[in-house]
Order: sequence, then C-alpha cells, then structure tokens
Amino acid sequence: MSSYRAIFRNPEFRNLWISSALGNASATMTSLTLAILVDAATGSALLAAAIMFGPSLAQVLGVSTLMSAADTARPRQVLTLLAMLSALAVGVQAAVDLSPGPRLVLSLAVAYGLSIGAGVRWGLLGEVVRPEQFVLGRSAMNLSVGAMQIAGFGAAGLLLQAVGPSTVLWIATGCAALAVPVIRWGLRDRAPRRLARTGLTETWRGNRLLLAQRRTRPLLLALTLPNGLIVGCEALFVPYAGPRAGWLLAAGAAGMMTGDLVVGRYLTRRLRLAVARWLRFLLAVPFLGFAFDLPLAVLCILVAIGSSGYAASLAQQEILVDLTPVELRGQVLGLESALRMTTFGIVAILAGALADLTSAAPVMTACAAASLLVSVALTRPLAQLGSPHGSGSAPQGLEAVRAPEDPHRRGPAPQRR
Repeated sequence: MSSYRAIFRNPEFRNLWISSALGNASATMTSLTLAILVDAATGSALLAAAIMFGPSLAQVLGVSTLMSAADTARPRQVLTLLAMLSALAVGVQAAVDLSPGPRLVLSLAVAYGLSIGAGVRWGLLGEVVRPEQFVLGRSAMNLSVGAMQIAGFGAAGLLLQAVGPSTVLWIATGCAALAVPVIRWGLRDRAPRRLARTGLTETWRGNRLLLAQRRTRPLLLALTLPNGLIVGCEALFVPYAGPRAGWLLAAGAAGMMTGDLVVGRYLTRRLRLAVARWLRFLLAVPFLGFAFDLPLAVLCILVAIGSSGYAASLAQQEILVDLTPVELRGQVLGLESALRMTTFGIVAILAGALADLTSAAPVMTACAAASLLVSVALTRPLAQLGSPHGSGSAPQGLEAVRAPEDPHRRGPAPQRR
C-alpha cells in the first residue's frame, strides 16, 4: 500500500497540493468573512447562506458550458488563468465596500471558473500519480481542504474580532495570488487528454454519455444528496452561532479531514467499500443533536464526528473512476464535483429561506433527518451496483470515446506515471 510520504516525494503532486491548499484557504476566509458582513448588514439567514454557499450554484453553469475543457485544454494554462482571476476577484472584494448584491454576483463569477478548475485538477491528478495511488492522492487533496478550512475558518474568526473584514479579505487575496507561481512553475505543461474543440457541444456530448449510464446514476445521487443536505446544516452555522460559527465550521473540517485520512490511507479497497455503507449514516445522525439545546463544545464534537462521514465519497468516487475512460476522466470527475457543489448551493439557500421563516435549529435537524432517509433509500441501489474494479471495461457508450492521434502533437502522448 502506498503512503502519503511516497506521493509527496513526487514534486509535481506537491505543487498541485500546495496550489489547491492556497486556493482553499483563500476561499474559506473569503466565504466566512462575506457571510458575517452580510449577516451583520441584513440580519437575514437566507442572504448569509446565499453569500457563503450560493456560489456553488454557479457550478451547474460550468457543467453545462465549458466542462469539456477539463480534458480538451492544457491543464496548466487553465489552472494558472483561474488562479489569477480568483486573486483579482477577492482583491476587489477587499478594496471596494460593496453591497450584498454585487458581492454575491462577484462570488458567482469566481465559482463558475472554479467549477471548471475542479475538473481540470481531478483529471490532472490521474496523470500526476500512478493509477493505484489515485484514491490516496484524492484523500491527500481532501486533507488539504480540511486543513485549510480549519486554518481559514479559525484564522478568519480570530482576525475578524481583531482587525477589520477588509484586512481578512486582503490576506485571502494574498493566498490566492501565491497559487499562481506554484501552478505556473511547479506543474508540467501537458497536452490535452482528448483532441476536440472546447465548447458547449463537446461538453454536453460527454455529459450525456455519463448521465445515460444506469450504473452511474446511483453513484451521482449518493455523492450529491446526502452530503448536500448536511451542507444545509452547515449553511446555518452563522445564523445559529454568530461569530462563534467559526468553531463549528472548523470542527466540521477536522472531522472531514480525519475521515479522509483513515479511509484514504489505512483501508484497502474492499474495506473502503464496506465502511462507506455505514459512513453515509454516520454523516447524518450526529447533526440531529441540533434538535436539542446543547453547549457549543458538545455540538462541535458532534459536528466533527458526523463530518467524518464525508469520507464515504472516496469509495464512491473510486467506483466512478473505474467506470470512466481516461479520455473523459477530467470531465466526469468535474461533472460529479459540480453536481455536488450545485446541490450544496441549492440546499443551503433553501435552508436559509426556511430558517428566516422559523429558526436555524429546527431546519438543521430537518436537513439531517432528510440526509439519513436518503441514505437509507440508496442502500439497495448501491449494493446492486457492485464493484467494477478489475473489469477493464467502461460502461457501454463511454468506451467509444477515445482521443484520436494528433499528427501535430510534438513528441509522444503524456504517459501516466
């Protein structure tokens, strides 16, 4: 079994990880700062949830328009451009005292670009590491998300009490800007995996092939709905706890990081598939504690335990990779990521709207109960799916998509390491 030490000896993986960590740190500090600014200005749980999780809705635009770029464009160029645009957008948030509406629009624009970047990054990961290291690499990337959320939410929460929101946003701008040279000079310039024109037609060609597969639909539901409903709980942390919401968010990140560490590093494939069945239930049950008036410290512990259940996604994504040809891997993983993030945004906004009508605690409890029920309903379809590992075949229809030889390509096609 490979180790984290082994994959971090790969300098290109290190730079991919560092650039992702810097982007996540920037996004985390920005989202919490903007949510608190909007909540203080409007007193609306809906608007606070919208500014923090609403940008996830822009992911569906990336899926619908330019997600084919994940396989048809040069990865380093795309990631460099997106990192530059992200730094510019956060800088504008820091420099200009915007009202909630323009802040949300700017956040949506950044999220649209980042949705495409997710597909590029996950597809590139499959080329940077060896095939048997993909889950471990994905786990390490997820750990960077958890670590940067802990650091970002914790630092932003402390800094917001010590300095102004503008200073926190400038720090976030600096993190985003640092990612640019790491990507530009730390990643190899690779040719596209598939030779086709990046655009709407090619994007929907790949999307239709994936969504038409009977075996992938239960996976997509399992990767989006249970997780998305728990994000509905997280979207109400600020209305529920105010400035102390950073502790709940950091606890969730710590739990998610722990789950990814254990499942990605220490479990074999067979154990990952077996444990994933129970992790989906573990994700929801602790969040039912918001039905009771518990101390914040107890709620932080429950949130950390529940968030470890997000690690079920590692096993589900592993099956999805097995069902996908290399030439479509970036788009398929980008589609899965974007559908998941879109679900996060939809549920977060609905939760915020309901909390405006009632209060945060009962809506959080309802979201947790709904997540549990969805996981129960998906148990049988996922069990029938089985494990395609080792079959060596993609679903019918997907195997026909192969990259043609490019007579103008300089040198051999990039090899998987």
